[in-house]
Amino acid sequence: MINVQEAQPVQLDASLRALNEDGITARKAAFSREWVEALREDMMSAFWEAIQRPGGAVGRGPRRWYVEAHPQAIRGFVDLVTHPWVAGMCEAVLGPDYEIVEIGLDVPFQGAKYQPWHRDFPSPPETHQGRRITSLAFNLSGVDVTPDMGPLEVAHGTQWEEGRDWRNGMFPPASEWPRYNALKVRKFPQAGDVSCRSALTIHRGTEHFSPICRPVLVLGVDAPGAGHAALHDIMVTRDFHDALPAPVREHLVCRVVDKLVPITQKHQIEGLVMGAAP
Repeated sequence: MINVQEAQPVQLDASLRALNEDGITARKAAFSREWVEALREDMMSAFWEAIQRPGGAVGRGPRRWYVEAHPQAIRGFVDLVTHPWVAGMCEAVLGPDYEIVEIGLDVPFQGAKYQPWHRDFPSPPETHQGRRITSLAFNLSGVDVTPDMGPLEVAHGTQWEEGRDWRNGMFPPASEWPRYNALKVRKFPQAGDVSCRSALTIHRGTEHFSPICRPVLVLGVDAPGAGHAALHDIMVTRDFHDALPAPVREHLVCRVVDKLVPITQKHQIEGLVMGAAP
């Protein structure tokens, strides 16, 4: 259940400033711990189902996997996408016709290594020339993140960098890493917090020493025309689709099917398969 405080009007000015300046912002305690516990259970169920079949979980580095999930496998999906802060950030940044294109989870376990500095997609001209963000990634941790859990590092302010000469437009050369190391901020979200970043802000996962895994839900949202829906394959059953609130149906880019089938992932990031030096 969403916290009662979120029933009040949400002010976005500070969040939008932080997103514009740092490339990332967050809403503290957006959800209750009980809600997050159910989310963690659903994420781990989705992970263990996916890891057992070919193409179900893709490697994002040693002992780190990414899994795309069916929205109806996440009990809190509607709560998440209708949360006033989440929906408000989507509309303010991406416009009233924003598109929900991805729902998934990133799961690092003990032994996960540093990832190379990277962004999620190559930067489009709208961003590196027009300074307009066309894709957002929302993250929710299933646990309270501690320093030994491989916390995310984000190089603040890097969402506007062009990067056309980087490998795949996503991986800056190692010669640039010292600059990102100087800009980096480690993130320690607590259960119930929601972060929102430009998918182009340079970031990386770090070494995970804890025996406790750190599942993180990922919600990907596009401006119209950004085109990332082609990298994913959200599907829902007809009864689930019919039961969705009308605003959610309008924004969700999905296939409506009679029966769900396992997802074979399309968006594999080859540069993350191996770890990297810090």
